[in-house]
Amino acid sequence: MILTTPAKSPDARIKCLLVDDVPENLVALEALLASDRIEVLKAQSGPQALELLLNHTDVALALLDVQMPDMNGFELAELIRGSERTRHIPLIFITAGSREQNWQFRGYESGAVDFLYKPVDPYMLRTKAQVFFELHERKRALAQQLEERTEALRVNEMFMAVLSHDLRTPLQAIVMGASLLQRQSDDARVASLAQRMLQSSDRMTRLIEDLLDVTRIRQAGGLTLTPAPVSMETLVNRTLDEVRTGSASRQIESGTRGDPAGTWDGERLSQVLANLVGNALHHGSPDIPVRVDVDGTAPHEVVVTVSNGGTIPPDLLPHLFNPFHSGARPPGGHRGLGLGLFIAQQIVLSHAGRINAESRNGMTRFCVALPRAGAQ
Repeated sequence: MILTTPAKSPDARIKCLLVDDVPENLVALEALLASDRIEVLKAQSGPQALELLLNHTDVALALLDVQMPDMNGFELAELIRGSERTRHIPLIFITAGSREQNWQFRGYESGAVDFLYKPVDPYMLRTKAQVFFELHERKRALAQQLEERTEALRVNEMFMAVLSHDLRTPLQAIVMGASLLQRQSDDARVASLAQRMLQSSDRMTRLIEDLLDVTRIRQAGGLTLTPAPVSMETLVNRTLDEVRTGSASRQIESGTRGDPAGTWDGERLSQVLANLVGNALHHGSPDIPVRVDVDGTAPHEVVVTVSNGGTIPPDLLPHLFNPFHSGARPPGGHRGLGLGLFIAQQIVLSHAGRINAESRNGMTRFCVALPRAGAQ
């Protein structure tokens, strides 16, 4: 049974350039390589070949005759290799010269992938050409897949940004309604329900902000900061006061050494602290206090360490700061989007700082080092 390849549109065909100053040789090569999937470009001189390459950028293979007047095949190959647009094109030299002339070495020095002597074996030439045609098709298919996935990612990020933005309006209505119920109702059950609604709304607000931050990071290449002189000790105390309100049963300790002052975006760093402390509360051992230490003894940077009991599995450590990688969760534990540590890392990097995690001997520590004037 003979399998036939369906005809392709001219734009989808694979282009092959033939260069020979003898018209009969061009006809013979075209007949040898002709098929529905191949578009043959013919030139009888080096300048004609260069003109064709200006008009056809997607050439899969070029077969060059060595002995041509005015511009021989080696000179043409050097010009092709010297251009950024055409240097990727595979070149095969074909010559009627004798093997004693050592043209083969010069051909490879000019960038050829193969060197053939006339009379050319038709089966061998066709087989070699098919290899490059198939490689070109795969390259084209991969480029198409990359373009489609890039566009899909762009659309997904745009959708996430629009969705996150549009969720704020109904969420604000829920918050206002719950606050009104809490103030006006004397029923303890209604007040308790309103309080739970407010807590859920607060959590939803944080999730929306996380999604918006990820979109900003992906689309803009980072987060916009508003740096100002601030004390890291003040940021830690303010953040811990807010965290203790929702985790009254857990013990959180803090301490400061040296000078905690620097020029940073205070709101963003409070977000980092809240994410790290919240992560320690949700995943750390409940019988060991969470501790936040500020070390300002170094002259050019301030180091913040958040410690908690418990260890992180070694296979999870390299992926802690990956987006949407939430890892293992304790039974009944908080289940977020897995964005907190990723956003914390991006905020630290935007401050020209560094963040790392270590987990050993029953303790886990996140360490954040920030230049005192590192906000970008």
